[in-house]
Amino acid sequence: MVENVPATARTSSPARRAFEAFGALLDGPLTGLAPWIVLGVFEGPGRLVVAAGVALALSVVFVVVDLARGRSLKILGVVDVAFFAGLLMLHFSIDEAGQEWMEVWVGEIANVTLVLIAVGSMLARVPFTIQYAREEVEEQYWRTPTFLRVNYVITGAWALAFLIAAVAGFYGDAILDDPDNLWTGWVIQTAALLCALQFTNWYPDVARARAAVAEGRPAEPVPPLRELFAPLAVWLVPIGIITLAMDGGPTWLGIAFIVVGVGTNALLRRNSTEVAR
Repeated sequence: MVENVPATARTSSPARRAFEAFGALLDGPLTGLAPWIVLGVFEGPGRLVVAAGVALALSVVFVVVDLARGRSLKILGVVDVAFFAGLLMLHFSIDEAGQEWMEVWVGEIANVTLVLIAVGSMLARVPFTIQYAREEVEEQYWRTPTFLRVNYVITGAWALAFLIAAVAGFYGDAILDDPDNLWTGWVIQTAALLCALQFTNWYPDVARARAAVAEGRPAEPVPPLRELFAPLAVWLVPIGIITLAMDGGPTWLGIAFIVVGVGTNALLRRNSTEVAR
C-alpha cells in the first residue's frame, strides 16, 4: 500500500518503475502460463516446431531467472519445461501423418493439459497460484481462509478459461475444419485468457475487502464490477479492427465492436470520474 512506500520510491525514475513492474510480472503466475499462451497463439499447421520451440525457450528462461532471483522452483515452471521438451521430442520421433495430426490438435492438447493441471492442483489442495502468492504474502497469512479462498477461486478462473479455449479450438478444428479460424482460434481463446488475467488482478482486493467487512474491521470499499470490466472493454476496439482487416465477419460486426468498445470505455471513464468526485 502507498502508506508503506518510502517517499523516494514514489518519485523513482521511469526506468526504475519499469524494472519494478517487470519484477512484479515475473513474480506472478503469468510467467508459468506465458509459454502456453505463446503456443496457443502461434500454433497451427506448419508452425508447431517454431511455436513449441519458443514456448520451451521461454519456459527455461523463466525458470532460470526465478532461481537466479532466489525464488522457489514452481510446479508450473517444471511442467512447462517437461511438456514443451516432450512435445518437440515426440514431434521429431513420429511419422509425417502423426506430425500433421499434432499440428492440428496441439492447441486443444495444451489447453486440456492446463485444465488438468489447474483442477489437479486444487484437488491436491495446492492450487497452482499459491506458490506465487506465498512469495508475496507474509507466512502468517498463508493458512488464513481469505488467502486460501483467493487462490482456489483464481485457479478455478484459469481452469475455466483454459476449458473455454479448449472447447473453442475443438469447435474450430473438428466442426468448422478450420484451424486458422479467427474467432475459434484467436478471439475467443484470447478473450478467455484476458478475462482470467484481469480477474486475477481484481479479485484479491474484493476478497480482502469482503473479509474485513465480515469481521467488522475497517476496510477499503469493495472494488466495483466496472473495475473488472473496464480494462477488458479496451480490447473490443482491436477485435473490431482485426475483424475488419482479416474479413473475420460481416462489416457491421467489426464496426459494432469498435463503437461499443469506444462507447463503453467513455462511459466507464465518466462513471469513474463521478465516483472520484
